[in-house]
Amino acid sequence: MLLAIESSCDETAASVCDLQGKILSNVLRTQAIHAQYGGVIPELASRAHQQTIITVVKHALQVAQISKNDVQAIAVTQGPGLIGALLVGVHFAKGFALAKNIPLIGVNHIEAHVLAHLIDNPDIEFPFLCLLVSGGHTQIMYVKNPLEMEIIGRTLDDAAGEAFDKGAKMLGFSYPGGHIIDKYAQNGNPDFYNFPISDVPYFNYSFSGLKTALLYYLQKQKPEFIQHNLENICASYQHAISKALLDKFTQAIKKYKPKAIALAGGVAANSYIRTKFMELGKTFNLEVYIPKFEYCTDNAAMIAIAGLHLWKAGKISGLDMTPFTMYT
Repeated sequence: MLLAIESSCDETAASVCDLQGKILSNVLRTQAIHAQYGGVIPELASRAHQQTIITVVKHALQVAQISKNDVQAIAVTQGPGLIGALLVGVHFAKGFALAKNIPLIGVNHIEAHVLAHLIDNPDIEFPFLCLLVSGGHTQIMYVKNPLEMEIIGRTLDDAAGEAFDKGAKMLGFSYPGGHIIDKYAQNGNPDFYNFPISDVPYFNYSFSGLKTALLYYLQKQKPEFIQHNLENICASYQHAISKALLDKFTQAIKKYKPKAIALAGGVAANSYIRTKFMELGKTFNLEVYIPKFEYCTDNAAMIAIAGLHLWKAGKISGLDMTPFTMYT
């Protein structure tokens, strides 16, 4: 059995998997305290992890119907993420590994998002292209095998998920607001307004200009107009984000000619982007993989599956392992 810990941001999570990669438990505790501030407060996130990590781990072991003595290795998110939040998970994992004299495995959070596809699709064909879209990251990954992947495109400023959440805040929605934009947009016209998309080199992205465009657009409108056309504005803004993502991803497909394409990260739950991504697969006659929603957002099951592959390859971390905040 392998125990996995995730504490990179505002989710405290633990998961257990067996040596065949079957997920036996996937427990998640979301930190609701950040909603009142309109974003994640790092210090509050760290404290919340400290308060809940033991309870979450105990629950994961109970659901998997095993005891801590059955755990043969422990995997933990090493980074990227908030340093204080990461330290809670890493130090817990170090203590557990030292106490039980079992291997400690540091996992890259970004690569774990990509490998989440292997939970339900262990026979996915390599190489594949993965569009990773979350609140903190937007990247195109060329995945050669579970242990070898390359970033071929990334955001130069804000992530797409951040553009959703900050756009939602401008529209008066609560945090996190990406799913609220998705809900309103379902009844709106995506061609209502043409929000500009930044043209940046290669397969990279930029969303800061799009946020600014929404801000200036809303400032020019009367409150009654915005309220009356809220669904159309949401649909147009969402369409711009989706188009920016998929235009560059389409270029990457043409160059790299993958055997399959995959969508990962919290924004993979967006209904409009999922639909457009599926259409892209049909256009290029490629198999499309999108994880279940519970494996799209930050979770420990993806850390478990990534940790399992590292463990089997003999990539074990020492007790001197340190967290990292950036993925380069």
